[in-house]
Amino acid sequence: MLSLQDQASCWKLKPVYSPIPLSTLEDQTSPGDPNMKAVGFETRYTELMVINQYKRTYSERLHELQKMGKTHAELIEERTKEKCERIWTEHLFSRSPGSETAPHIIVVSGVAGIGKTTMVQKIMFDWSRDTQYQRFAFVFLFKFRELNLLDTETEPQMSLTRLIVRHYEYLSDPRLGEILKKPESLLFIFDGLDEYKYKLDFTPRKLPSDPVESFPVHILVSNLVRGILLKGCTVLITTRPTAMETLDMNSVDRFAEILGFFSEQRLMYFKKFFDNDAVGDEAFQYVEENAILYTMCFNPSYCWIICSVLKSHFMTPEEERGAAPRTVTELFVMFLLNILTKHKREANDQRGILIKLGKMAYYGVANKTLVFYDKFEMSTFGLQTVILSTTFLSGFLKEILQRESTLQHMTYTFYHLTMQEFMAACSFYLDPSGDVEELLEKLDLCKDGRFEILTQFLAGLARNSVFKILGGILGEFERKMAKRILEWVKKKAEQALRGEDKGEALRVCQWLYETQNKRLIRDVIGKELKMNFIKLTLSPLDCAVLGSVISCCGELEELNLSQTELTPDLHNCCLTSRCCSVFISLLSSPNLQLTELDLSKNNVEDSGVAQLCEVLRSEKCKLEILSLRYCGLTFRSCYDLSSALCAPHSRLIELNLSYNNIGDSGVDHLCEGLRSENCKLENLKACGPHQGAPQCLGDPGPQRFCHTRKCWGEEKKGHPECFQSTQLAHPPHWGVPVEDCRGAPGAHLGAYERGCLPSDRDESWVKVG
Repeated sequence: MLSLQDQASCWKLKPVYSPIPLSTLEDQTSPGDPNMKAVGFETRYTELMVINQYKRTYSERLHELQKMGKTHAELIEERTKEKCERIWTEHLFSRSPGSETAPHIIVVSGVAGIGKTTMVQKIMFDWSRDTQYQRFAFVFLFKFRELNLLDTETEPQMSLTRLIVRHYEYLSDPRLGEILKKPESLLFIFDGLDEYKYKLDFTPRKLPSDPVESFPVHILVSNLVRGILLKGCTVLITTRPTAMETLDMNSVDRFAEILGFFSEQRLMYFKKFFDNDAVGDEAFQYVEENAILYTMCFNPSYCWIICSVLKSHFMTPEEERGAAPRTVTELFVMFLLNILTKHKREANDQRGILIKLGKMAYYGVANKTLVFYDKFEMSTFGLQTVILSTTFLSGFLKEILQRESTLQHMTYTFYHLTMQEFMAACSFYLDPSGDVEELLEKLDLCKDGRFEILTQFLAGLARNSVFKILGGILGEFERKMAKRILEWVKKKAEQALRGEDKGEALRVCQWLYETQNKRLIRDVIGKELKMNFIKLTLSPLDCAVLGSVISCCGELEELNLSQTELTPDLHNCCLTSRCCSVFISLLSSPNLQLTELDLSKNNVEDSGVAQLCEVLRSEKCKLEILSLRYCGLTFRSCYDLSSALCAPHSRLIELNLSYNNIGDSGVDHLCEGLRSENCKLENLKACGPHQGAPQCLGDPGPQRFCHTRKCWGEEKKGHPECFQSTQLAHPPHWGVPVEDCRGAPGAHLGAYERGCLPSDRDESWVKVG
């Protein structure tokens, strides 16, 4: 595999020499596979979703994995409202419509592993082949992790020319001086601002405007961004969202965000990854049916890990394979197992090496460190002797750590931040000397979310099944640690689920889900718990976690999702009549106890209602309350609803058909069902354009249909006449229009005063009896 530094050497004389050969990416489709081969860059590269974005800020409290699940859902909504514009990578430096000049300062943001560095590689790759970005005569790439090393040397300050020569030695000072005279033809790329240990300095002061003046490196970068140094050059900075606060966004001409893979790109990635189409299809179908894994696939790094694990799983004979991963912990356990299994003969002390690696990983999580240096962290944690041996080059560490040589130093990073968090959690189960109480104290005190995924892994690893899977290779896991972690999880979960912080309640549900411990979940939730997520936006991952946790407890007194967006793509008119077939299967389930269903503001239409009525007539259906407001219904749906009301097994007691154009004829059909001896309906709300009360209400029919009340009143939303409610349980008493009742002495018709009728947002039923 060509490193970026090697590629830079090939590019150094680009104007003179022909383009470099196709660069390669290492094929790591199966961790530890001795037949690992190199593949062409374009063979595996899948275009990422990059959008022009407003200059947003981020809170670190929510982990990036969870946050991006929400961001994807938000973007789907924004795309439908045309608030966001997709931008292709090759247009990143192009002039926007309506703008007279091309952007000079571009910031590209994205969470860990989303593909920022890969995007930079693609830019360099296309530029070197003369296919894109030809207005740039020279492209200078710097990594912030490399800039960290400069202050350890004898040059605390340096000029821009010296900085360039340090990275590109072939550029002599006289030649470089000529190059810098044309700043409009230069592109500077600074990759990984989040890895920089300094903050860029934008405070007013004497600033360098000459590339030969010496200043601290972070001042040089700041003034390239501000246009003070080499005015007219183009600067691209990539960063994780958590480092955005260090930038002066007023100096930024274009801010783009990488959102990774959407559904069609995930499928494309799977097709490129799997050589066997049948295995690839089976793996993708499994992922699609698992909301946790499917949500993770937005991230190319996660996608690679998932594909690696599932390829190994589905290529194993069915009688020999275990269960496929369901949780994030199970996924990483299987990933580590594959690596250790393939390399078990190559390392003498895998457990000892993993403990050292895990301790360094934990140090990194606790101190927000992603890059580890050979002379510093690697030496401190006793890993320098390991990496100097040949076992690293061929052994399992190569599958966990990425090694890169830069400025006479060796740097190491975990392939993904979540892999670092997983290894940190593992170390506490592998090393009995670990101080669990000190760890739990840190988890209690931390408020910025840095330990969020680590905590999920700690909970998910406290399982006998994990001990059996990894114990065969690594030896016994620390069971006292597991017991103490589960005690802590239980205590925190009980407090959070009965507290006021809904976000914290959701987080502990994710911990509980990772444990897959039904007894623990039942003990925590109990029989009288009321779960309240009112006005909280839930991502697909959140919904999957809640569904699994609730299904474990068996009994739950109340789940409040009022005004909760179950992801924007399911909110407000995205369900159609075709979705009703799903509800038929759901409502027919003998184990389902669902008694209330609200499909309001979805385009269900008459055909969808016809499907729903099939199951309403079924003995298995337990539905008692059905709301179909704003569903595009006409009088035709009332045929089916009337038939359902007449069915001997129908249990409906409340039906809301407000804001549908069912007309007089539709209400007449409903009345046929209301006359049936089998009808159990108590409340009916059916605002419509009819001008008078349906004639059927003047003839109540059978004696059991003993009390029907009709009211007319001024509704909001411009519906002047409304058949509001029917009451079937009291002695007959026929009403008159509400406005006639309002002034009647001693009126006992339960009439509502003007302005007190239910609004569009008020789902209470109008009682007039």
